[in-house]
Amino acid sequence: MTLAVGPKDTVFILFGAGGDLSWRLVVPAIFNLFLDGHLPKRFRLLALDRAEVDDASLGEHYRQGVIANSRRGLPPAEAWREFASLIHHVKHDASDSGAYTSLAKTLDAQEVEWGGKAERIFYLATPPGLFEPIALGLGAAGMAQDREHVRLVVEKPLGNDLESFRRINTTLCKVFEERQLFRIDHFLGKETVQNILAMRFANPIFEPIWNRRYVDHVTITVAETLGVERRGHFYEHAGALRDMVQNHLLQLLCLVAMEPPVSFGADDIRGKKVDVLHAMRPIQHDLVNDFAVRGQYTAGWIDGVKRIAYRNEPNVDPHSNIETYAALKLYVDNWRWQDVPFYLRTGKRMAADVSEISIRFRDVPHQAFPASAGLNAQPTRLVIQLNPEQGIVLKFMAKEPGTPLRLRPVDMRFSYREAFQTEVPAAYETLLWDVMVGDATLFMRADQVEAAWSLLMPVLEVWGENTASDFPNYVAGTWGPESSDLLVARDGNSWLTPTLTKK
Repeated sequence: MTLAVGPKDTVFILFGAGGDLSWRLVVPAIFNLFLDGHLPKRFRLLALDRAEVDDASLGEHYRQGVIANSRRGLPPAEAWREFASLIHHVKHDASDSGAYTSLAKTLDAQEVEWGGKAERIFYLATPPGLFEPIALGLGAAGMAQDREHVRLVVEKPLGNDLESFRRINTTLCKVFEERQLFRIDHFLGKETVQNILAMRFANPIFEPIWNRRYVDHVTITVAETLGVERRGHFYEHAGALRDMVQNHLLQLLCLVAMEPPVSFGADDIRGKKVDVLHAMRPIQHDLVNDFAVRGQYTAGWIDGVKRIAYRNEPNVDPHSNIETYAALKLYVDNWRWQDVPFYLRTGKRMAADVSEISIRFRDVPHQAFPASAGLNAQPTRLVIQLNPEQGIVLKFMAKEPGTPLRLRPVDMRFSYREAFQTEVPAAYETLLWDVMVGDATLFMRADQVEAAWSLLMPVLEVWGENTASDFPNYVAGTWGPESSDLLVARDGNSWLTPTLTKK
């Protein structure tokens, strides 16, 4: 995304280095940046964790993580040896103030060895409960004061409601300035997500019709065939609305609905996205059922395998009221989008793994073709595919060869894989490189996160106060509960089947 020059000398301090996030996503992404020559010549990965482990053992642990999770698979032996030499394990207890003093001395010694200041990136791949004590520990040891060279990266979830977010954010901002805080959302690192901006604002054919006059409605779908797996304990405190809608889906909506930025600077783009959230029509408590639907999966078949119900998953309450599916109808009350519904849906154990944005255009005002021609076989729409395929599909009507006159839906496709004949970088690779060069464009600003929580709080409160009487209400391997269909049917619309590319 950024056009900045490459990163300067960098020390990457990874808290929670022994955890799943570091093993599965962070270290494989850093290694791929190393293979592509995107790391600075002087780079150090300090792996902080409470465990007693030597550098060689940790390096082998990370190598297995790269084999299992990197887009490149098995790493070249010589390249891995060189990369592993950059990793140093540091035993660290986040609750021990002395550990931060020792860490500060280690960082100072590294800069003395290099002969100058280095970028210090503190990455918190830890449970959210440690965000505040770690930030306070860094501040007390004087490691946050260099505003130009120090950055703090925090993962979601940032709280579980508006009040808890404000508490965490207040603590972080006591120690760090906003420009130092990088709130990461891996969805925004996907190439196709970033391409929404390029498609809209670099091509004059789209922007003139990107408004209420031509767009009937917008649908955003993020569906997974996976269940909660081993995350039952976490999911029981989160649910689909907090886990997916509050960050991922609302960010996608902002990119679709935002006004053209004056420039592609971080503050300008993020400001335009905040404008969208501020223009969202509030959801009244007594109208939540008209704008939001929740679901929970029961047992069903996916890819020929019988899947158990959510309430039978490990570490899940057998009478759980947590939603594994959420759908919303939202409106952006401004000149561009007034009265255009934005339908959002996400769920686990659904019919397919697919993430896409579908812009459904209004029907032609006058039906010149006879009904027998089949004009209404498919509405004209633009589909932005995020997963598993990354690309853009324009669906429109064309005449079949011969007689009589028959119209048939056809697709015009753009595929990243086919067009560029290159491997698409993983989202974390893009985001970590942006952190190293200090580009915050793809990261969430505090007012963005707060506005998203504010919008969803009425839904969370109503769902928390009222037990769902119909759970479980959709079968694993389907597209969600019937109530979700009714949500859009009241407007005369329907959920269009996602565009699944046959391989």
